[in-house]
Amino acid sequence: MPAYREKSPAAPSDRDADAAASQKSTSPQRVDDPLAPTNAQTTTEPVWIKPGSAAFRRISIALFLAGYATFSLIYCVQPLLPELARHFAVGPAESSLALSLTTGFLAFAILLAGAVSEATGRKKLMLVSMCVASVLNLIAPLLSDWHAFLVVRALEGLMLGGVPAVAMAYLAEEIDPKALGMAMGIYISGTAIGGLSGRVVIGFLTDLFGWHVALGAMGALGLVAALGFAVLLPASRNFVRRPGFQIRYHLRAWAGHLTHAGLPFVFLIGAFAMGCFVTIFNYVGFRLSDAPYGLSQSQIGLIFVVYLCGSVTSSIAGALSDKLGRGPVLVVGVLLAGVGVAMTMLESLLGVIGGIVVLTSGFFVAHSIASGWVGRLAETSKGHASSLYLLAYYLGSSIMGSVGGWFWAHGGWNAVAGFAGMLLVGALLCGLYLWRLAMRAARRAQGNLVEAA
Repeated sequence: MPAYREKSPAAPSDRDADAAASQKSTSPQRVDDPLAPTNAQTTTEPVWIKPGSAAFRRISIALFLAGYATFSLIYCVQPLLPELARHFAVGPAESSLALSLTTGFLAFAILLAGAVSEATGRKKLMLVSMCVASVLNLIAPLLSDWHAFLVVRALEGLMLGGVPAVAMAYLAEEIDPKALGMAMGIYISGTAIGGLSGRVVIGFLTDLFGWHVALGAMGALGLVAALGFAVLLPASRNFVRRPGFQIRYHLRAWAGHLTHAGLPFVFLIGAFAMGCFVTIFNYVGFRLSDAPYGLSQSQIGLIFVVYLCGSVTSSIAGALSDKLGRGPVLVVGVLLAGVGVAMTMLESLLGVIGGIVVLTSGFFVAHSIASGWVGRLAETSKGHASSLYLLAYYLGSSIMGSVGGWFWAHGGWNAVAGFAGMLLVGALLCGLYLWRLAMRAARRAQGNLVEAA
């Protein structure tokens, strides 16, 4: 899968040629294959990083740390929502703004981050984002005003936008396409461990030292992860820097992805699946802290250990997709998530926990496949494609996560589960459509080979 080599900005005599190449590369590719890459290919041969190499191991660990830091900082407030509601005297839906504002600002920051990274470079932007967001997480617990707390959480989301889209683009540019599913699965597993740490560790720290110390400790862990990332991640090999913010170039790149036959449906899968997942996790703490369960903060935090299932299933799903195809694996993931949502409607505590386990496993299968599919379909301007996927992904989290509070207030848990189930139906329909397009493209390619023979 061709890509650009990294090079320094062109000399003045070469700029006209580069501008022409930029315009050509960002025009939608008109081909018969409905799942063809969105942009025209270049002729420069990439230097792929092979699985099993030292560079592959360094990238895997560094991006794992990036995923860990980002998602632990984002979701460390989720199990604290009942605590924040009591401390600041706000309702469940309003307390969810501590997470929804972060993911909402994250969504729009991601859209810009993909474009900014084209000029500043992938690694630099990710590192700065991780460091500033960690410092903001250290500041948040020092604030006594609810609105000031929300402002800091929103700024944290704005800064963290520099990591997810750029990380996906970096992997798609540097890793051998045959191993991209595996590498993307490792990165997603890092996000799963980060989400786990942000929820479980903070629960124990809150019971021991209070939520103020717990929230600050998560910021400190983010800084440690950023240091490891800075040391381990190699410089890009297949990335071409584009000096300045060329608005026409970025608009053409985004338009090329949005007019693609398959990519918009991948974006919708991210929005629906994440909206379901966050809705369940936002309000399960309120349910389990009330009668008849009456669980403590640490006990509720332990439930989030199920994120380990997400870490395992995302890595397995990535490897399976390279062998079996993305369509069937993605559909199975969405169906599995639906079974999990249905199980959370059971009255027994074990049934609820089992449902969360199944939901988490299915969600990370779907997310891993969808995010990897973006990198394969977007041949160039990968940062733009990744940013559009994550824009949809986090808008789903922000909007649906808060809307779920209305269902909780007016219909209880069964209403929340029904709302989450409707979102998964949308994801399933998109997945089936993509699977059909992929099968059609495969039959057409096979027919072309037969004719050529």
